Amino acid sequence: MMSARMSTLASLRGDIERLEAHGDGYALNKVALGHAGADAALRGGLAAATVHEVFSAGHQSAAATGFIAGLAGRLAPRRPLVWVRQDFSEIELGALSMSGWAELGLDPRCVVSVRAADVDTALRTAADALACDAVGVVVLELWGEVRQLDLTASRKLTLAAQSSGVTGLLLRVAAQPSPSTAESRWIVRAAHSPPAAPLTLAAPLMPAAPGSAWGAPVFDAELVRNRHGPLGRWIMEWKCDECFFAEPAAYPQPVAAAPAHRPNQAFQRRAG
Repeated sequence: MMSARMSTLASLRGDIERLEAHGDGYALNKVALGHAGADAALRGGLAAATVHEVFSAGHQSAAATGFIAGLAGRLAPRRPLVWVRQDFSEIELGALSMSGWAELGLDPRCVVSVRAADVDTALRTAADALACDAVGVVVLELWGEVRQLDLTASRKLTLAAQSSGVTGLLLRVAAQPSPSTAESRWIVRAAHSPPAAPLTLAAPLMPAAPGSAWGAPVFDAELVRNRHGPLGRWIMEWKCDECFFAEPAAYPQPVAAAPAHRPNQAFQRRAG
């Protein structure tokens, strides 16, 4: 009996050392986010079959939710996504919007939303979902400082993700980072999103829509934990049509070209 326990303990210690190694001790399947700077820091992209944490900065839960939706869209765009959240989160933040999910260019038919009565139930549900290899991504959304999500619970989630090949994304709202086995940790804020070009209608008798269209989702994403590379902070725009992150365009709207048939005014002044 004692020998069996010692063998199990040694095996668990080996798993933990492998998870907490700072070098590239095991091969990681990377999924490129599309943003050159972030992908370079992540050495090719976000690691699949691991756990990543996304914290909202201040009252930035909507930005963090949109950012984590983009990560899920990159990691497993056509596989089921299980989103586990507390009842309390839905009371505070409202339900997930499937129309908003579609506007991000993602398929709302892939989303399975699970509401848990308390933190313990949410942790068990997320662990069970991570153990199912038919799932693409599991999002665990927790509100506030959660003592149940300690280092031991984090290790269980990471081991489940590695065993099944499913990626776990932890969305933390109104919380501070604590020790964990997460592969990466992000702090996300909303960034300025310039308005898109004015909306026009194809029908010639219909007037153009007033104002401008909504701008693309833009995030101020700070990578504060990275097991296999440097840290960094980037402004990342989510391309809803192409479904990837990119650097925001310097000129979000078309810029008129200078007339080719007119001489430069400054040159005219100097000549006169």
